[in-house]
Amino acid sequence: MRFPRYMKYALICLLALNLTGCGFGNSALRKQHSKNARDLGEAYMGEGKYTRALREFLGAYKNNPDDAFLNNDLGLTYLAKGDAQKAVFHFKRAITLKPEYSPAKNNLGSAYIVLKQWDKAISCFAEVKDDLLYATPYYPLSNLGYVYFMQKDYKKAEKYYKEALDLQTNFPRAMDGLGQVYTATGRYKKAIRILTRAVAKAPTATPIYMNLARAYTANHQYDKALDTYKKAAAVAAGTPLEDEAESAAEALKRMR
Repeated sequence: MRFPRYMKYALICLLALNLTGCGFGNSALRKQHSKNARDLGEAYMGEGKYTRALREFLGAYKNNPDDAFLNNDLGLTYLAKGDAQKAVFHFKRAITLKPEYSPAKNNLGSAYIVLKQWDKAISCFAEVKDDLLYATPYYPLSNLGYVYFMQKDYKKAEKYYKEALDLQTNFPRAMDGLGQVYTATGRYKKAIRILTRAVAKAPTATPIYMNLARAYTANHQYDKALDTYKKAAAVAAGTPLEDEAESAAEALKRMR
């Protein structure tokens, strides 16, 4: 029995549907596979399993390299794994694909911080903070504060940290940053006050305890400094920061 030519084509399409989509819908199928892998990668990333996340994201990228959200995820994963250059590539690609994508711009600025490319970081954060649709502008404001602090421009650092706190009164990152500015500029009592607030809002943030201990030390309140270093070590149990806190406590004991 001979089939008409159009029926042969239809039969071939039906048999090959799972492999090629018969020439139709193959792109949609690849995008769906990519999204499934991206969703799984994001779940791994949320659990801190960055190697597994990266494996899923790279598989997704092969199927859909033009997904802005996937490129942002790749950037975050590379940043978490210590490869800031690759992170920059993917954050830039995300922004190229979606020019209004402010979270990717903020993340790009964070990658530039790691690379100590301060001017590029400032440019990213300045753009994001002016985006009226960006839901959390206190993040780029705090990031600007950090960049200027690292450049020892304490006046600008203080300005941006305070602007962040005007928007989000109890934002631990901004309180911690402002506390460090106060310590660096000799305003130790102010530093202690705001850093005490910060640890109350973020009781598992070891670096804030460390900065509070340094402020106590600078203000010659050695007993409180020692007690705060001990708290920092307890919070950081089993991590490198535990050793750092214990070493700082021992050094303080020797200098008293």
